[in-house]
Amino acid sequence: MGRRDELIDRYAQELSERCGVTPDRDLLTRVVVGLGPAVYNRDASVVAGDDPREFAYIKTHFLIDKLGLTDGPELDAAIDKAIDQYGRESRHKYRAVIYYLLTRHFGRDAAYP
Repeated sequence: MGRRDELIDRYAQELSERCGVTPDRDLLTRVVVGLGPAVYNRDASVVAGDDPREFAYIKTHFLIDKLGLTDGPELDAAIDKAIDQYGRESRHKYRAVIYYLLTRHFGRDAAYP
């Protein structure tokens, strides 16, 4: 098993145990592949759950640019919901898990062909 497969297993476990979600492994794999080398970088692979700059980055570069959504308060609400679902008690959350939750929330699986 390669490093990427190990990370996908870890993210699937996080989704299942911490978020109460049965992950679609195919979509999760596509999200991880879409993140590229960021999943291997300790800083880039996590989201600071209490950093407004991080939320702005997710909103602009992921929700608007990657998923093709229009800016609005529903994007901020979705980010808050994903953070709540993951659990605010942990300062750092895996970016792949947050992106997976947001992709599913907006039904934008097609953004990952």
